[in-house]
Amino acid sequence: MNIPGDLKYTKNDEWLQIEGNTGTIGITDYAQDQLSDIVFVEVLVAEGDEVRQGDSCATVESVKAAADVYMPVSGKIIAVNEALADTPEKVNSDPYGEAWMVKLQMGNPDEVAGLMDADAYEKYCAEREH
Repeated sequence: MNIPGDLKYTKNDEWLQIEGNTGTIGITDYAQDQLSDIVFVEVLVAEGDEVRQGDSCATVESVKAAADVYMPVSGKIIAVNEALADTPEKVNSDPYGEAWMVKLQMGNPDEVAGLMDADAYEKYCAEREH
């Protein structure tokens, strides 16, 4: 399981990459593995939308399940990965790269303190395997 050390993670299996005051969001390798073959991705937010931590920002469907993707932090959406609608399988093959879902200008950087680092997320995933 791939858990990059430079990202932050949520208990709902989203990742957050922070660059200055910008956050990029997607779902983790663990999440895509649990869902298996992703066949549909719908981003529910648009550029310019104000979102709050915990808001649903996307839906991901696989051959066996559907899952909501939640915002790990609050802010204003500045980019949406429109290509995912046509290539949902990228979530399986490149969850931390081409399969990013949204980018936002973080409104409350203090929210990051409540997210897990890679070590904590790895332990959290291992606990759920049992």
